[in-house]
This record gives sequence, structure tokens and C-alpha cells, in this order.
Amino acid sequence: MSAHRTLRRASLATAAGIASVALAAGTASAHDCYIPMYSLNGPSSPNWMVFSAQDGAVEIAGYTPECAGAVDAGYAALRAEGLPVGIKIFAKMMIGDPKETGRMNPNGANGVGLEYFGAGSSLADQMVEVWIGGAESYACSGT
Repeated sequence: MSAHRTLRRASLATAAGIASVALAAGTASAHDCYIPMYSLNGPSSPNWMVFSAQDGAVEIAGYTPECAGAVDAGYAALRAEGLPVGIKIFAKMMIGDPKETGRMNPNGANGVGLEYFGAGSSLADQMVEVWIGGAESYACSGT
């Protein structure tokens, strides 16, 4: 592996870590919880905001994959690790606390079902980091 590519990977790992914190903090300011998605092909609704792993990498970390194969490799890495490919957040209110009383599901950071940023859930962070790692590991031709 070239020194340039090694340096680039180190920079991307740092960016991914910063991005995952930004994703969690930015989203949590409006809604404290999210539901992990294991498919991006489900039904859509204007009531749900959906953020794919690629969305998080591109918009938050500033990482743009070099080719379509890298995008696929990112999602393959997520599936191999059993991680979600996206998250969805209910746009109207926080699920589980519609009156914003501060109550929280005690299992809200266990990687299963409804997750809470405020409970320390790292699932969205892991999703972005693994996706970038998988995409970056793919050797696009001509690069």
C-alpha cells in the first residue's frame, strides 16, 4: 500500500470518528432516538427522516467513494458485521417520549431496536465507520 493511501486512510478514520459524533449530536438535537435499518428498500413516509450509511459518510465526514464498487463494498462490510445500513428518525416527535418528559427506554443503547443517542448508543457511529472502512478498502480501477 502506498504511503499516500496509508495517510489517506488514517485521515479518513479520524474524519469518520468526528463525523459519527457530529451525526449523533446533530440528529439528537431534534430527536434523541432512532431505529436502525437493515435494508434501504423499505416503504418510505414523509414522517420519517432516513439517513443511509453513505449519507452519513458523504454529508458528515465529507467522504465520497471513488466508484460504485466502493459504495457496494461499504454496504457489504456493514452486512458482514451485522450492522444497519441506515437509520430512521421519526420527524414529528421522539418515539417513546412524545411529550418530551425525558423518559428513556433503559435498553436504548443495546444495539437492538429503538436506540437513544442520549443513552450512549454507538450503533450509528459504528455504521458510518464500518461503511467508510469497507468503501475505502475497495480498489477502484484507474485510481
